[in-house]
Parts: sequence; structure tokens; C-alpha cells
Amino acid sequence: MDFTHMLNVPFLFALLNIIFINIILSGDNAIVIAMAVRTLPPKQRRNGILLGTIGAIVLRIGLTFVAAKLLEVPFVKLLGGFLILWIAFRLLMGASGEDEGKEVNGLRQAIITILMADLVMSLDNVLGVAGAANGNLILLFIGLATSIPIVVFASKMIIGLMNRFPVIVVLGAAVLGKVAGEMVVSDPFVVRAFNHPGHLAAYSVQAMLAVGVVVAAKVWVKYMAPLEPVAAVERVRSPLRNPFMVEDWDLM
Repeated sequence: MDFTHMLNVPFLFALLNIIFINIILSGDNAIVIAMAVRTLPPKQRRNGILLGTIGAIVLRIGLTFVAAKLLEVPFVKLLGGFLILWIAFRLLMGASGEDEGKEVNGLRQAIITILMADLVMSLDNVLGVAGAANGNLILLFIGLATSIPIVVFASKMIIGLMNRFPVIVVLGAAVLGKVAGEMVVSDPFVVRAFNHPGHLAAYSVQAMLAVGVVVAAKVWVKYMAPLEPVAAVERVRSPLRNPFMVEDWDLM
């Protein structure tokens, strides 16, 4: 194969453009990965980052050929936005301790969370890289490959910051809420239904969802989560009585 064309200025410029796009667009993915694995033990955390990132890249490769068409289908981005909101809500509840020790913080559940989020968040990333590659398959695959070290490095850096400054977890959830808002207002159905909402309306929805997902999770943890153990105890103390159960008979 002749690689001499890879040394020309346009090719190198396009490659740098793709790397820059990956750095900018991979931040959201890195936040999801960091929030999903931050409560795992160190070894499982490393495995979660690596497996989650590889799985996300595999998804991106598959989405490369259908991303443009998917984004034109009504309700795809709308439903994806609500899924991102739910993921941000669950991750923030886990970070608040409500889910500590449960399976939701296990390696398998962390990887599933990462893949679900990346499935809907990677559409724009794929289109950005594909557009910069301009049909050059070598550039396209180089762009996808460079996503791996960028996301892994960013995830590890964000986890370190989250462990040192817990408020960053809240900011991460707010970022995911903003991403969900971007997806909702850019869905073809929403665009047509609201006659192409302007920038002010779009920014308002993004801000509302960014703040709303944090407030909702905090309210749930403060007021609703403490009621669940009480309800569970009440169910144990007051089970449905079965008159034929041996332990209910008075044998004395």
C-alpha cells in the first residue's frame, strides 16, 4: 500500500482536525465513564474504563454507517435525551450513596451504563469525525482509534478530580443534563413541532434540564430514599397472613 499520500499537508491537517474534534466531543463520554466506575475498586475501575471505552469505540464503528440517517429519524434524539437524563439521575444517586454496595455499582452494570450512554451520545461524535475525514477511510479509522487513549486519559483524570472534589460529580451530572437538552431540542420532531426553536429556547431547555436532573436526584435522595428501608421493614413485619402456615398455629 502506498502511504506517501499520508505525508501531504491536507492529510495531516485533516488528521489534526479529527484529533481536535475527538478531544472536544469525547468529554461527555469521559464524564459518563468516570461517573459510572468511580465507586468501583481500583482494579475493576481500570477494567471498567478499558472495557467501556473499547465497547464505545466498537459502537462508533457500527454507527459510522448509519449515524446520519438515525439523526434524521423523529424521536430518536428525543428518546436518547431522556435516556441520558435517566442515566445522569441514577449515577448522581449512586454518587450520593443511595445505591452504595448494590449491583448498580458493579462492573457489569457500569459497563452497561457506559454503552447505553455512548450509544446515544456518540452519534454527533461519529458525524463530526466522518465529516472531517471527508470519505477517507484511513483518516476515519485513525480518528476512531485515537478516541480510545483520549477517552481513557480523560476518564482517569476526571475520576481523580471527582474523588478530590465531590462537587465535580454534581457538575458532571449537570453536563449530562445539558447534553440531554441539546438532543431533545435538535430532534426532528421537536424542531418541526416548535417551528425551529431559536437559540434562546434551546439554551433555556439545556439549562433547565442541567439544573433539573441535579435537583431531582438530590430531592429523591433526601426525601424518598430514606422511606424505602422503612417500607421494606414494614413489609417484613406485616406480611400477608396465611392461615395454613405452620408457624401461625398455636401449638401450645
